[in-house]
Amino acid sequence: MNSTPTVLLRPGEGDRVVAGHPWIYQGSIQRITAPPTDGELVQVKDHRQRLLGVGFYNSKSKINVRLIAPDRVEVNAAFFEERIRAALIVRQRHMPNATSFRVVNAESDLLSGLIVDKYEDVLVLQTSALGMDKHKDTIVQVLQKIFSPRAILERNELASRKFEGLPDANGVLAGQHDGPMTIKLNGLSFEVDLREGHKTGMYLDQQANYQAVAAFAKGANVLDCFSFLGGFGLHAAKAGAAQVLMLDQSEEAIAAAKRNAEANGVAGVCQFEATNVFDWFKANTKVAPHERVIPRYDLIVLDPPSFTRNRSTVPDALRGYKELHLRALKLLKPGGVMATFCCSHHVDAGLFQDTVLAAAYDQRRVLRRVATYAQSPDHPILPSIPETEYLKGFAFELVR
Repeated sequence: MNSTPTVLLRPGEGDRVVAGHPWIYQGSIQRITAPPTDGELVQVKDHRQRLLGVGFYNSKSKINVRLIAPDRVEVNAAFFEERIRAALIVRQRHMPNATSFRVVNAESDLLSGLIVDKYEDVLVLQTSALGMDKHKDTIVQVLQKIFSPRAILERNELASRKFEGLPDANGVLAGQHDGPMTIKLNGLSFEVDLREGHKTGMYLDQQANYQAVAAFAKGANVLDCFSFLGGFGLHAAKAGAAQVLMLDQSEEAIAAAKRNAEANGVAGVCQFEATNVFDWFKANTKVAPHERVIPRYDLIVLDPPSFTRNRSTVPDALRGYKELHLRALKLLKPGGVMATFCCSHHVDAGLFQDTVLAAAYDQRRVLRRVATYAQSPDHPILPSIPETEYLKGFAFELVR
């Protein structure tokens, strides 16, 4: 390790690293002792020459170094096996009955730039950092040893790869996999297409919330907005909802949700509509002058995609969230529940709640908060790395 290039940080820049954050930006670097090769392992020291850890270097990225260990380590199969097995133990502890879940969640599991999702006996791999991508073959070998999967796929069309100088890469890395497959979430069956679906195939980060929100569904008339494959809607139907309407702009997603409803024996209480949710709300809350909208839903679920990818667009995103809640509140019955989610890291829980309450104020509504949600335990949150916390949600009961 003596020949390893050393990245020396400016005074004061080491504090964040000591606290547990693994990213080193270019502006934090004072000097580098020898020119490293992109993707190479480097050691990082503070301005007093105290070792802070080792990580992968990339001159092309805004994140020049991604730390992976606080001490000098050899990055080999044994290293990855130890880290991945440790991550698996966390999932087995907090989600003992899950058969589909996120195995490795990048920074949350001290493997910056690596995501591994498990869909029954198939694994999906994403490498969003150059250094991690260079070890892809080793990671695949380790995953085969630990899980003995039927197949390992890669879904590497992430926008972040372009900032790392990496091209898109999709396909089967090991084993055989053809077409959609069926997975289980909380005992329900879902058809997923691991080659074409959102993220790596499905929103595994909502797995715990699907079941939690369904607790409000018995006997309810439910509206599931941005339903995708029917996660919230099907759980509500299985929990005894009287009727569930699922809305999604994607005709393919709606078709898959219909098949999922049939597979789970709840098609009789489910309806589906391929539509723009904002347009649907406008059409269904439009009334003549001096008339009022008649509320008709006992449970409304709002789980939109992220409205913002950076801080500069947060004001526009907040306007979108407010408009969505303004419309939804018009259709919520008194005593009904609105379960609402935001998956943007740039909109924190406090700001998101303030936006919902601003919509309620404009509608002269009073809300009672009855539940708070976060991402499922297979997407761990490390408070020292704020970027690991992105999904937040609330359930509000309409008081009047």
